[in-house]
Amino acid sequence: MHISQKLAEAHSSGKPAFSFEFFPPKTAQGVQNLYDRMDRMHDLGPAFVDVTWGAGGSQSHLTCEMVHFAQTVVGLETCMHLTCTDMAKEKVDAALSEAYKAGCTNILALRGDPPRDTEKWSAIEGGFRYALDLVKYIKAEYGNHFDIGVAGYPEGCDDQKDQDILMSHLKQKVDAGGTFIVTQMFYDVDNFLAWVDRCRAEGIHVPIVPGIMPIQTYAAFLRRANGMHCKIPQAWIDALEPIKNDDAAVREVGKGLVAEMCRKIIDHGVLALHFYTMNLAQSTKMVLEELDLISREGTPSKKALPWRQSLGLSRREEDVRPVFWKNRHKSYVARTQDWDEFPNGRWGDSRSPAFGELDAYGIGLKGTNEQNIKTWGQPKSLRDIADIFVRFIQNDLKTLPWSETPVTDEAQPIKDGLIDLNRRGLLTITSQPSVNGAKSTDPVHGWGPSGGYVYQKAYLELLISPALITELIDRIDQTQTMTFYAVDKAGDLRTNSTSDGPNAVTWGVFPGKEIVQPTIVETISFLAWKDEAFRLGTDWANCHPSGSPSRQLIEHIMNNWYLINIVDNDFHSTRGIFDLFDGLQVKNLDGPLENSKPMVDGHTPKPIAELNGNHKMTNGKVFEEVLN
Repeated sequence: MHISQKLAEAHSSGKPAFSFEFFPPKTAQGVQNLYDRMDRMHDLGPAFVDVTWGAGGSQSHLTCEMVHFAQTVVGLETCMHLTCTDMAKEKVDAALSEAYKAGCTNILALRGDPPRDTEKWSAIEGGFRYALDLVKYIKAEYGNHFDIGVAGYPEGCDDQKDQDILMSHLKQKVDAGGTFIVTQMFYDVDNFLAWVDRCRAEGIHVPIVPGIMPIQTYAAFLRRANGMHCKIPQAWIDALEPIKNDDAAVREVGKGLVAEMCRKIIDHGVLALHFYTMNLAQSTKMVLEELDLISREGTPSKKALPWRQSLGLSRREEDVRPVFWKNRHKSYVARTQDWDEFPNGRWGDSRSPAFGELDAYGIGLKGTNEQNIKTWGQPKSLRDIADIFVRFIQNDLKTLPWSETPVTDEAQPIKDGLIDLNRRGLLTITSQPSVNGAKSTDPVHGWGPSGGYVYQKAYLELLISPALITELIDRIDQTQTMTFYAVDKAGDLRTNSTSDGPNAVTWGVFPGKEIVQPTIVETISFLAWKDEAFRLGTDWANCHPSGSPSRQLIEHIMNNWYLINIVDNDFHSTRGIFDLFDGLQVKNLDGPLENSKPMVDGHTPKPIAELNGNHKMTNGKVFEEVLN
């Protein structure tokens, strides 16, 4: 979506839009940390983010990678900076092509600063001399695909202080195709507002987005302001200088100063704020909270679907996903990034998609061994493992190996049931409560257009001991309303599903639209998820030294237990799935785990193939038996 369109919507609604700028970090760990931060900051609800471009394209590869990640994986509308500095036409073409393929539809066209080892800027042969040339070129090559932003300088720039000349240049860039303006940082709000009025008087009517630099520390505040030749109001110096050695106090006072500046901007009718985050979240978040633009829990954008959408070029029509990756959306995007087209509507032919390999970036367990041991400890017994899961459900832990995101308010109705199961050694991975006609505007369960209603079937996925699997399957079979898939690491797949088609577990009904079914359960996807789930558990085990009790314990679970998912197809039922587990518990939570195959009431259970309605599918035969 074009930024100018988002800004027009903000103006029409009267609610200010805000956006964030990020820059490419210098280290691989810095990149990963930034990706995690971008993922979290998505839930603050920015209208867009932008990613800077190093002088001469020195970090062009990383900029393009970050644009792809933000747009395709995180689902943030992204604007890519592109500069003329030391840039041959071939480099510009390559960058624009990468942005296009990532689904990016916004470019900030800049001349850029000279490289550090060059005192004076000069165009290279075959390159572009001014940002105006770049604007014209992008417009000529891509038409209206890209919204083209241009830079504004309320206080002048390094090599030009004459505002008459700068205003003329700005007008030329807008007339050539610039659709919005992003300004350099400033703290003199009165000068900025006068500059806005002059832009309008000169016939520049595209949206103007002021650049806001939050205050992190006093030293950084002075360094950045002086580096950009920003005028600092004396009142700001008087407020900050006495507390300059107390970083927390500087952030608190700075929050108030920047927020007051933003209020004056908004009151003047400029309903957009662009925050130069310096790849940090806290100071920006504090200002947004002070302005009541977000709550302290964040203000997520209204969801079009129950899962976070990708904005990649080929995924914009994607409207259905398997529920298994509910808490690992980045992994799902990574494993499906090579699909030529994406299932939509009611999933279509489930036999065609091939999921990517598990060695792709971002699929395995994140974090170092030391970090993961610090997070999840060194479990010595199944009770220790169960306690980790319980702490996660209680929000004492923010992640599990199978979940990159904390438990949300959606789980509240079933939280006690989940805690009880885990305390009995039944390790829950993913779940959702039943929902019977919640309004699409519901703050917890709502999604989709206003005026609609959304529904969910109760769903539960867990790791279960082989000593309990047959008894549980017998109980499921007797319900007549529940379906399941169970599989172990070796691929022993068991199910009572009589259809190879998808089973919708979430759907919505909206005025003037067909029923939307965006979340499903089906066989092929579950087998792909099975490989990932057991890989994640094995990665967790490998965080611990070879031969250690913790490693042996987790490896035993991965090598012997089953991963089972259960759907209660009666969406009116609220407790049916939990009733299945009455009286089921792993014996001896504090002792050694059993290696034997299941025994029920002292005898070997009948084969799964003989169970009423159940089918057993093993390894290589699964595709033929399920799909033919």
